[in-house]
Amino acid sequence: MITSTEVQNNNIQRSEFGKRLKASMDQYGPLCVGIDPHRKILANWGYNVDAKGAELFAMRMLQAAQGRAAAVKFQMPMFERYGSKGFAALERALYAARQMGVITIVDCLRGGLPTTVSALADAYLKSDSPMLADAITLLPYYGFRSLTNLVGEALENGRGVFIASVTSNTEGISLQSAIRQRGDFPGQTVAYGIAHAAQNFNEGVDGMGSVGLIIGATIGQWMKTSGVDPSVFTGPILSPGYGWQGAESKDLQTVFKGTKGNVLVTVSRSISTKGPEIADLATATEQIALDVREALTNAMDEDDRENAAHHVPDSSGSDPALSAANLADGRPHMSI
Repeated sequence: MITSTEVQNNNIQRSEFGKRLKASMDQYGPLCVGIDPHRKILANWGYNVDAKGAELFAMRMLQAAQGRAAAVKFQMPMFERYGSKGFAALERALYAARQMGVITIVDCLRGGLPTTVSALADAYLKSDSPMLADAITLLPYYGFRSLTNLVGEALENGRGVFIASVTSNTEGISLQSAIRQRGDFPGQTVAYGIAHAAQNFNEGVDGMGSVGLIIGATIGQWMKTSGVDPSVFTGPILSPGYGWQGAESKDLQTVFKGTKGNVLVTVSRSISTKGPEIADLATATEQIALDVREALTNAMDEDDRENAAHHVPDSSGSDPALSAANLADGRPHMSI
């Protein structure tokens, strides 16, 4: 027989990621620094375009993000392109982020049959996972139920997921706004069904849930078409598209009007192009964090805006000297 204490402990575990992320967002603002080692940027930084260059890049971006952003997001395919050495570089960067106390999202955008995607929990979401992260991104186009067990494993391990709903790519809307003919939510759009199914996992959670959506910042003209209303979603919303991809502050205010402090805006190249000096990366991070925070605060309803005003971002976090070159035992060393 399951006791009430066991139920309570399980509920706490299942809401852990959302609460940790919300606390970080309240402290540092709604910016997620994207760690995307584009080949051109590696070359511009004077790094080799290989796994070692990607790792050095990641370590510098981590230092710039620490104490200035709520989370970081690793673009997994940009490490995967280097094969086993790329995966090893990502593994070490994730370890470094954990030691620095930085919340991590691995942008792997995986999907598939339940027996296939269950392996992702072993890779990323369990305490002994080789590439342990706080959350990963998922594609639901094998059917949302194909993700159910994986989402459950994430929550049971105090982790989170972000599920693609309305993405920034222009071709995506033709699929995401398609009307469902059968199954759950007939007559509604595909995107609506995904958002509704994700929200079900957050029902009954006190505060921000741990199952999130991916909603692009550039999709303002498609909001009505998608049928998705971000303002009623209570999990975290990961939003790409701001800055380099064309979205501006006004787009954040349009797409996320009425949201309640649960939008996490990911920015990569608008920061990384200011490198490789950590001081310059840090300055860019701080400025973009302020801009994003102001835009999303303006998108809130008046009462929520007043509540948000009580949280002032703390950018006084330390910058430990963390070098990917110092990896003799396979793990990054931190010097004080």
